[in-house]
Amino acid sequence: MIVASVMTKNPVYVSPDMSVNDVKELMSKEKIGKLPVLDKNERLVGIITKKDLIKAGPSSGTTLDMYEISYLLAKLKVEKVMQKNVISVQETEVVEEAARIMADGEIGCLPVMKGSLLTGIITESDLFHAFVDMFGARHAGVRVSFCLDEKPGQLAKFTQKIAEAGGNLVSVVTGECCDVTKRQCTCKITGISMESVKKSLDEISAVIEDIRLMK
Repeated sequence: MIVASVMTKNPVYVSPDMSVNDVKELMSKEKIGKLPVLDKNERLVGIITKKDLIKAGPSSGTTLDMYEISYLLAKLKVEKVMQKNVISVQETEVVEEAARIMADGEIGCLPVMKGSLLTGIITESDLFHAFVDMFGARHAGVRVSFCLDEKPGQLAKFTQKIAEAGGNLVSVVTGECCDVTKRQCTCKITGISMESVKKSLDEISAVIEDIRLMK
């Protein structure tokens, strides 16, 4: 799965000379909290978030009234409060690498580029949707997590058993186990009962960690 398949396409963006007040109104209208900043040549020069707007505002101890605050924010431009060192990804990047960059850098979103052109933005919400799809969470069926020996052909044995039982694998996700000689697998299976799934796993000596029927 690549970034282009999960990103928000044609994102709303702002210019560096836009006022902070206008950005606030735009975020409220569009119900978004992160906006790429493009210059007059449509080059990515920054990103601005709700957190940046909060930091730009006066402290809670200010003696200014609401009209004075509004006036000052109307004069304050995006270029003064935006984040300039923007980390971005190309639209051909894989989703897990984008997620790693966001997790390691504690970043809530990444502008997505095609060369030097902004084509989208990927956010934590987009990754959540991808996560839901990867695990087949919207499908009813048997969800099972189990451990297999970390060696060639083990997962193939399981999928063959499921096929022979008349089941359909909606999703297969693997991960690390505490035991380095094992591989954890989480699957969503439709078309067969939980008992049939257990039998298939018993036949290949897999260790079931969790199994349940999801409706």
